[in-house]
Amino acid sequence: MEALIWIVLTLLAIALPLAYPRWRLRRVLARPLPAAAQAILQRNIPVYRRMAPALQQQLQQLVVQFLHQKKFVGCEGLEMTDEIAVTIAGQACMLLLNRPTKVYPALHTVLVYPSEFVAQRAEIGPGGVVTPGRQSMLGESWDDGRVVLSWDDVQRGAGNWTDGHNVVLHEFAHQLDSESGRANGAPYLGNPASYRDWSDVLQRNYDSLRMRAMYRQETVMDPYGATNPAEFFAVATETFYEKPYQMAEHHGELFAEFLKYYRVDPRAWQSPPPPPPPVQPEPGEIHYSWNPH
Repeated sequence: MEALIWIVLTLLAIALPLAYPRWRLRRVLARPLPAAAQAILQRNIPVYRRMAPALQQQLQQLVVQFLHQKKFVGCEGLEMTDEIAVTIAGQACMLLLNRPTKVYPALHTVLVYPSEFVAQRAEIGPGGVVTPGRQSMLGESWDDGRVVLSWDDVQRGAGNWTDGHNVVLHEFAHQLDSESGRANGAPYLGNPASYRDWSDVLQRNYDSLRMRAMYRQETVMDPYGATNPAEFFAVATETFYEKPYQMAEHHGELFAEFLKYYRVDPRAWQSPPPPPPPVQPEPGEIHYSWNPH
């Protein structure tokens, strides 16, 4: 009898630590996102107001889970507030809409600085000589379960949803990229057969961006995406959500791959951009029009 009791107690000791977090999460998700937090989403994420009600509800649930599971830490004297946490969580969870997800399972902490922060960097020079360096950063995604963000730049990215620059979307795209094992521009796609098309399309567009960046030609995506495949995926994610019409026009295959991956069409949340103004001829230039009739 005593042996049976010890077996039961041992099983309970193993099961309870596993069951309790799931039980707590179910209780948390049973409660709606508070009205004050919903107001922050309305105020700080312009496209939220244009989402369908079902997507808004889904985003709210994701934000509830994100805020429950992730720890926010203010750095360099920044006082953490609901405004900061909900604004970051709302943008980060936009990448998860319509997708089965555990909400960034490898992530546990979001560090937030008031503005740009300095990161230590080792620079490798000629002959392999390593020199310690310092670099100002807007954000970073680390493979140890942390994301670092500048609050000034979070606000700047959220306030302008048409310029293709959003530090939260960028860094959390790196988190998704890492879910496949390492950040290399190929996130977990679910179906192994999907990787061939993904690789072909992203490689062509990455090579094109590198070429255009090399010759300083105008690009829809930030030339920083030409740094490496991981940065290309993160920059392309920013472009997909903030400049979807331009991406669909100039990078149609890439846009189609991102539609399949992210399972939303951000064009539904934005108005088409105005057509570019006509190019005015320079003084002294003569322009002819070809009219075969």
